[in-house]
Amino acid sequence: MKKTVEGMVGFFMLLGMAGLVVLAFKVSGLHQYTPRHTYHVTAAFDNIGGLKVRAPLRIAGVRIGEVSDISLDPKTYKAMVGFVISEDENNIPIDSSLSVLTEGLLGTNYVGLVPGFDTQMLKEGDQIQETHPAIVLESLIGHFLYQLKVDDNKDKKDDKVKSEMKQEKSLTAEEVTAEHK
Repeated sequence: MKKTVEGMVGFFMLLGMAGLVVLAFKVSGLHQYTPRHTYHVTAAFDNIGGLKVRAPLRIAGVRIGEVSDISLDPKTYKAMVGFVISEDENNIPIDSSLSVLTEGLLGTNYVGLVPGFDTQMLKEGDQIQETHPAIVLESLIGHFLYQLKVDDNKDKKDDKVKSEMKQEKSLTAEEVTAEHK
């Protein structure tokens, strides 16, 4: 009886550990996007922000592929991003555009694909020409703060000019009064 209880406890412990391993893989995103048949396309981006290999490629929020590799083009200094797309999605127009987007304010990056209108479809080895760079939050904040500083300096200059003009008007009025006396 004691061995049976110990065996059952051991079995449930192993089952629990296996469940934790599966959960860890699901949460960490370490799973591979591996549909049976895929094709590869590339795109050049000016800035990919924090985009990583295995980031999702989505159309209207539906995952159709993922980032397969990222490299730097030594001639143009642009980020060359490779994608693996499911062959089920073989009707994507060649003039489609790609954007690096963020899930929420501080979420992970993914690539959004907006289909074009061309009758020619993407196929193995094609390069998508129309890309939009990642919007980097730090850059936006920097531009905003810089603009605030520029506006503040402009307001100070405007106040100084108004003050000088007011002084000139009062001097002119005093001069006119003094000349009439």
